[in-house]
Amino acid sequence: MIAYLERVSIPEPNNNEDDNVSLLRNSLEDLQLQGSIDYGPTGSASKDFGGMQITKPLAVIRPAGAEDIAKVIKLASRLPNLTVAARGNGHSINGQAMADRGLVIDMKSMESYNKIEVRRHPPCADVGGGALWADVLKRSVPFGLAPRSWTDYLDLTVGGTLSNAGVSGQAFRYGPQTENVTELEVVTGKGEIVTCTRNENSQLFFSVLGGLGQFGIITRARVLLQPSPQMVRWIRVVYSEFSEFTRDAELLVSQEESGESFDYVEGFVFVNSDDPVNGWASVPLDPNHPFDPAGIPTSAGPVLYCLELVLHHRENDRPSSVNLVVDRLLGQLRFCKKLRFEVDLKYVEFLSRVKVAEQQAKANGIWDAPHPWLNLFVSKRDIADFDRLVFNTILQHGIGGPILVYPLLRSKSVYHMLMSQANQGFILIAVTS
Repeated sequence: MIAYLERVSIPEPNNNEDDNVSLLRNSLEDLQLQGSIDYGPTGSASKDFGGMQITKPLAVIRPAGAEDIAKVIKLASRLPNLTVAARGNGHSINGQAMADRGLVIDMKSMESYNKIEVRRHPPCADVGGGALWADVLKRSVPFGLAPRSWTDYLDLTVGGTLSNAGVSGQAFRYGPQTENVTELEVVTGKGEIVTCTRNENSQLFFSVLGGLGQFGIITRARVLLQPSPQMVRWIRVVYSEFSEFTRDAELLVSQEESGESFDYVEGFVFVNSDDPVNGWASVPLDPNHPFDPAGIPTSAGPVLYCLELVLHHRENDRPSSVNLVVDRLLGQLRFCKKLRFEVDLKYVEFLSRVKVAEQQAKANGIWDAPHPWLNLFVSKRDIADFDRLVFNTILQHGIGGPILVYPLLRSKSVYHMLMSQANQGFILIAVTS
């Protein structure tokens, strides 16, 4: 993901550029970093997941820890117009993890610094900013613990998602990942290493969380953990009417504060056709339970809607007991009754589901294609118009990728201060190809 400082373009090359590069190299060597500096072919540092830009940095810094990063930032602060980008796993969309003729800091290279220390009391993990969430999961589950809030895709760095938000289907219950961290170590734009919490250096703490790297680079974080579920019941139910889809999504996320609800609520929009990528085939969870279009009402429009739900349960729970809870919760919803899909999975398998999709995309040669991505917060007041104009008009034929819908509560998010028009909640729309 992304973290970057001062997106300022370096002037076009001139006759003195070689001299300037030589001076920069000398200055970097004088820092005597514990890590390494790569001036050769920059490979992956020249592109990102978005795939819409290709740039060439002057050097890739592979720091050993926060002190190396601080030295580099101090140097950059003295050199006008030098861009520095902190790169996690390169999942920025529009070049934010890149630096054209600047410096890219490879956060994943801090292997010893990115170690993950799990504590039982209180349940939390101290994690390096360049560590992957997938590794946090692997490290914490043997302790019977796991982070409370996730992203759908786990091969993202901790510092990267905390610099954005970190949203998935658990966000309605626990808030985004930015709401589930209690302490940060940050390298500021002045090259200072600062520890901050909600009460200590709080202005920096809240600025860095979701700050897109504009206020500093996260080098360590203390992440809240909870008892890890063993199993999940993974469910998808289909709607033909957007009003019923949003009504049920709102009902489920609101129930969390008053009683029994699902542990994960997310949705997506798909095309009402046999399109193998954008259509009916994107819904079933079990190959032995295909999508039957006979279950679609004749009044349905060009797109349909799916709620994706998860209920945590224990490995030794009787299926009949799990069925009772699921049926009770689903009984209050207005989905198309013949279009219900469900499977039981281990908790780690469910969280790793997008990794499986990634492996399939790489095998098909489409993973390295450009991935434009758009995130929008839409208030409840405007969501019906958004459905009519965007989902059912502009995107009625799909986009070759997911159209995700995250129902969120203002009270669970740092964004509540920005969402004054959203009475009880708002919806995050994520569109990618």
